[in-house]
Amino acid sequence: MKLSDSELDFLGQHHSAAMVTVAPDGIAKVARVAVALMDGKLWSSGTQDRVRTKRLRTDPRCTLYVHDAAFGFLTLETTVTILDGPHAPTDNLALFRLMQNKPTGPISWFGGEFNDEDFLARMAAEHRLIYEFEPHHTYGLH
Repeated sequence: MKLSDSELDFLGQHHSAAMVTVAPDGIAKVARVAVALMDGKLWSSGTQDRVRTKRLRTDPRCTLYVHDAAFGFLTLETTVTILDGPHAPTDNLALFRLMQNKPTGPISWFGGEFNDEDFLARMAAEHRLIYEFEPHHTYGLH
């Protein structure tokens, strides 16, 4: 599904989201995440050992609730593709540079500032991956 210009604009300005996955017992599970548009694709970062990653490997359905600081929101019903492997640290560097609006220079991570080499090493050590969301249905007030 192609997102509308207003949806793309909203996603370009707002990175705070709730990610809803479904547990095997059918209960919805919610996690706070950050999202960003990377070359027209909606991405978020995760790790291989997160419970939501395990759920998504079994059932790739996911709902995202992206919101602003007031009452604006965009809900996206999606299917997730997990992007992992040797390119994942570099993908995470690109994602965090975009979300932090830092095209160059040190990147912030859990209270520290890291150069590219150290940040990439951290992403690899944390087994970071990318969740790529393919929207199927959207709604909201944005």
